[in-house]
Amino acid sequence: MPENDPRQWTPCCAFDPGEGIVIREPPGEGPGYWVGAPGVTYHKKFEQFYLVYRVRRPRGVVPDRGAEIHIATSRDGMAFQDVWSGTKDQLGTSSIERCALVHEPDRGWRLYVSYVDPADGRWQIGMVEAQKPDGFDLKAVRPVMTASQIGAEGVKDPFVFHVAGLYHMVVSYATAATTDRWEDLHRTHDAFNTGLILSASGLATSVDGVAWQWEADILSPNRGAWDGYASRIGTVWYQAPVWLALYDGSADVSENYEERCGLAYSFDLRRFQRVSRNGPLFRSPNVPGAIRYFDVLALDGVTHFYYEIARPDGSHDLRVYRASPGGNPS
Repeated sequence: MPENDPRQWTPCCAFDPGEGIVIREPPGEGPGYWVGAPGVTYHKKFEQFYLVYRVRRPRGVVPDRGAEIHIATSRDGMAFQDVWSGTKDQLGTSSIERCALVHEPDRGWRLYVSYVDPADGRWQIGMVEAQKPDGFDLKAVRPVMTASQIGAEGVKDPFVFHVAGLYHMVVSYATAATTDRWEDLHRTHDAFNTGLILSASGLATSVDGVAWQWEADILSPNRGAWDGYASRIGTVWYQAPVWLALYDGSADVSENYEERCGLAYSFDLRRFQRVSRNGPLFRSPNVPGAIRYFDVLALDGVTHFYYEIARPDGSHDLRVYRASPGGNPS
């Protein structure tokens, strides 16, 4: 449609992710060497971007999967310098995944971490506080949302934001597709990679960011479609008159870790409508096409898209694409 069509509302994401700038390289070459799962925020007073990201290696390659997370800062949202890192051994866990960094004006900073509960092998979300982004101690993480609390087989990948002062957290959570034994679901400490679950997106709210109330499933897998196994919302942002979301989709467990990206929208954050019904919005040109874990930050008329994308050798790097309101590179 023409850009001036009066019946076309909320255009979104007209860009080529392959043109994004690489801001972090993977730790090695080949499948399983990934850097990404970004969570980004901006501090207006300090005029700084803050990025938390995860580094992964293949299973069996020391220190193995989900071994470390880093926090980096930037003036322009493009060139980042690491200021902190944490490792999974500090949590006594087998893996860490996508995290969320939140500034609290009266309390300093909070880091919401998704990691495997060493007690029962299920993904859960914890929180740790610090006065500065370089001061977190992962040994002090306390759980704030567990799988058992929401009646799920795992909960992870938090995306945290405020609406009118109320905390909102969008999460990925797993429900058992069939009645399976605990050992089948959790002996590998990753139910999401068993093929025995469905990976959906849910919403929780909180008045203090510590005690969370489960609200609803907001986007479930579209059985039989390209996103029939997983529909994992990674980011939400407001573009009047709706909330837009980019989500990771996979058709079955064989595409776990190699998801493609879809688009959805909502008027109330409780129910999202798919736009990407016949196929992904974005895919990497490199087989198997992974592009996932988007985070979007709209600032001063420029929209920053951060994402993890597959390279020709099967590894994943971390990129950013900056777009003006018309969708052109800025």
